[in-house]
Amino acid sequence: MNSEFPGIFVIKTTANQERTVANLIEKVTKKEHLGIHAVLAPDELKGYVLVEAATPEDVDQVIQNVPHARTMIKGQSSFEEISHFLTPKLTVTGITEGCIVELISGPFKGEKARVKRIDSTHEEITVELFEAMVPIPVTVRGDNVRILRREDEDK
Repeated sequence: MNSEFPGIFVIKTTANQERTVANLIEKVTKKEHLGIHAVLAPDELKGYVLVEAATPEDVDQVIQNVPHARTMIKGQSSFEEISHFLTPKLTVTGITEGCIVELISGPFKGEKARVKRIDSTHEEITVELFEAMVPIPVTVRGDNVRILRREDEDK
């Protein structure tokens, strides 16, 4: 393997230290000018960090000095295997009009509401609170709600 075609290597880390390990790998790489091109610590991948590097030796060398970096998994991953970690997920995915949701943050935290409108471009939903005296539409971010019941479950 040469530096023109870097590989993606997987580092096993101490649980909940993925971001710390990724940041330290970046610092050591800049300081020692190693052949590491990118570091990724996806939230969905607990206990692992992905490193794009010219050679596995570069990765081995960098993790020697990084606390919480346990070991490098043998072999390497392809870009196709990790590409789904690189695409952001919409916060309104899975929410449909008519869903019953609970607000999990903000001034209406704990309130239950019905989804009236979804704005995918801004990742916001407009809901109508159940406990309100007058039905007033409230617009919140999609990640500020938890789905309690989908509309199609009523039928």
